[in-house]
Amino acid sequence: MTTTRFAPSPTGWMHIGNLRAALFNHAIARQQGGEFILRIDDTDQERSKPEYVDGILEALDWLGITHDRVERQSDRMERYTAAREKLVADGRLYECFETPAELDLKRKKQLNMGKPPVYDRAALDLSDAEKDRLRAERGSHWRFKLDRERIEWEDGILGPISIDAASVSDPVLIKESGQVLYTFASSVDDAEMGITDVVRGSDHVTNTATQIQIIRALGFEPPRFAHHSLLTGPQGEALSKRLGTLSLRDLKDAGIEPMAILSLMARLGSSQPVELRQTPEEVIEGFDIASFGAAPTKLDPADLEPLTARWLSQQPLSEVRADVAAAGVPDDLAEPFWAAVHENLKTRASLKEWWAVFRDGRAGRAEPEDAEFVAQALGLLGEPPYGPETWKQWTDAVKAETGRKGKGLFLPLRRAVTGMDHGPEMAGVMALMQVKPQL
Repeated sequence: MTTTRFAPSPTGWMHIGNLRAALFNHAIARQQGGEFILRIDDTDQERSKPEYVDGILEALDWLGITHDRVERQSDRMERYTAAREKLVADGRLYECFETPAELDLKRKKQLNMGKPPVYDRAALDLSDAEKDRLRAERGSHWRFKLDRERIEWEDGILGPISIDAASVSDPVLIKESGQVLYTFASSVDDAEMGITDVVRGSDHVTNTATQIQIIRALGFEPPRFAHHSLLTGPQGEALSKRLGTLSLRDLKDAGIEPMAILSLMARLGSSQPVELRQTPEEVIEGFDIASFGAAPTKLDPADLEPLTARWLSQQPLSEVRADVAAAGVPDDLAEPFWAAVHENLKTRASLKEWWAVFRDGRAGRAEPEDAEFVAQALGLLGEPPYGPETWKQWTDAVKAETGRKGKGLFLPLRRAVTGMDHGPEMAGVMALMQVKPQL
C-alpha cells in the first residue's frame, strides 16, 4: 500500500512553501488509495509551539487536505532511543566531543588546504580513557558513520541522483542537549511507519542520501524519493515562513479561496497549465508528479487573486449563502443579490461592500461634461422600491428626454448609481437599490 507523510515542524505558521510537500504527498496517497500521515516534527521542544500545531491542523482542514492519522515525534522518543542503541551496537553511531568553535577551525584549515570541509572522524581514534576525560570536561554529540560509497537513487522529479558519501560529513544525529535531529527522527519514522513515497524540497537532496544509509542500517528499505523545486518570490527572492510572508493564515485572512491556492500549487513549476479546479478531488485527479521540473519556481501571490475571483464567480448561492447572510442581505434578496454580484467579487469580503451600495447608496459621480445631464436624468427617476424593469424604463425615459444613446447614455448613469465605470448588469443593480441614487 502507498503510504506518504507530511512532516511539518511547528516552529512557525504554515507557509505556502510547506503546502507543496503536503499537497504532493496527499495527492499521491489519494490517487493510489493509500494512507496519508500528518507527522508533527516537534523534537525541538524550545521552538515548537502548540499554537503552530493548531495552525497546521487548521490550515490543512481549510484547504481540504485530509489525513488518516496524526503522529507526533515527541511521543516517539523511546523509538529513537532503541534505534540509537542499535546503531551504536552496530558501530554506525559514534560519540564526538568537538565544540562548534573547534569544528569551525577544522573546516577553515581544510578549506585553506584546498580540501572539502568534511568531518575527519577524529573521534573514532579516541581511546576509552580519552573519552572518559572529555566527558568530564564537556558535552558530546553523536554522528552516523557513513559507508563511503556512492549513494544512488532514481528521483521522481530530478531523475538519476548519485552522491559520493566520501564528500559528505558524517551527519550529527543527536545534539549535545540530547535532542534528536531531523535526519535521524525522520529516518526512524519513515522506516517504522512503512512510508513508501517521500516528496519534499530539493534542499533535502543531501539529507536523502544520508537517510538512505541510515534507513538501511536500521534494517529497512528506503522509500521512493522525489524532490520538488523550491519556491521563490516573483523576483527570485527566498520565501521565509518565519517572516510570516505567505503564511496560509494570512492568505485566508486576505480572502484568498482554498481552491485558488490548491489549483495554482498543483501545477506551478510543472509542464501543465494552471487550471482552476472546483474541489480538492479534482486537483488530485489531475496531479502528475512526473510533470514537475527541477528549476526554481517563481510564485507571484498576485496570481491567487484572479483565481479567487474566478472561483467565486462559478459558485452557486448555496456555497456562499452563509456569507451573503453575514453581509446583511435579507433572505428574500439573497438570490437576486448573488445573481447580480457574483461575477464582480474579488473576495467574499466584497459581499458586504456591495450590499452597502444597495442598502445605503453610494455617492455617485459625474464627469464635468456630464453633470447637467446626470442631474436631469436623476430627476426622471422615481423613488424606490425598484424592480427588474426599472433600469430599462429609466434609460428609455432619459433617452427620449435628452437624445443621448449608447455609451454616452449608459456610462454616466452607471457612474451616477454606483460610482464605478464597470460592474454588474445595471438591471440587477437597480432592482436591489434600497435608496434613490444621488451625487
